[in-house]
Amino acid sequence: MLGDAFLMLHTDLPREGPGSDDCTREALRRLRPLLPASPRVLDLGSGPGRQSLVLARELGVPITAVDSSARFLEKLESEAATQGLGHLVRTRCADFGALDDAPGSVDLIWSEGAIYFLGFGEGLRKWHPLLSAGGLLAASEATWLTDSPPLEAADFWRESYPRMGNLTTNSAKAREAGFEVLDTFVLPASAWWDEYYRPLRARMASLQERARGELDLATAIEETEREISLFERHGTSYGYVFYLLRARS
Repeated sequence: MLGDAFLMLHTDLPREGPGSDDCTREALRRLRPLLPASPRVLDLGSGPGRQSLVLARELGVPITAVDSSARFLEKLESEAATQGLGHLVRTRCADFGALDDAPGSVDLIWSEGAIYFLGFGEGLRKWHPLLSAGGLLAASEATWLTDSPPLEAADFWRESYPRMGNLTTNSAKAREAGFEVLDTFVLPASAWWDEYYRPLRARMASLQERARGELDLATAIEETEREISLFERHGTSYGYVFYLLRARS
């Protein structure tokens, strides 16, 4: 199955999407003065949880990482134990679009590269009730950085993520969902390359021989290379943006 082929490409990569520890720390730095002394934190769509580990280390409070993949959460638990953070990292295997946490029970919601599964506006609407008064939300989201993207990029993302917005439309969606937009920043190109695209290309190269006899794997490699090559050519027209938000009452 094609899904299994994509899983083979991505298993045990440093990251499952664009991001970096430095970007996580920068987003947290901008929000930290607004946090209570011991914030209650959810990391939604955590994947293997690189950002969960950064949050635990920087804040020194328990971080609850929520993901639908038990495999990712097991990897996170193992890495947290290795780094001496096991006492601060809690995991929950669940659908982050259908949480049953009590209203107002969270001070900080974090989500890197995952809200697109719900759609930016829909995800914010679902998560807003969980936040305490003035609670904070940090989410990175694929975003158009120009009003006139190259046709090739527009065609690709129309197929891959037709709901992708720009800074203006996403900020409007945040306000409509009950948030104040405190700040935004664009992730640098290094956040795509260093721990995501370069390791992914190396993985694809290591599987080329096997792909000659496996159509699904060959298709997955071809589609992934198309995405990476597109970023090489047109990566200034789109990117991941961190949206730093505060819930209005």
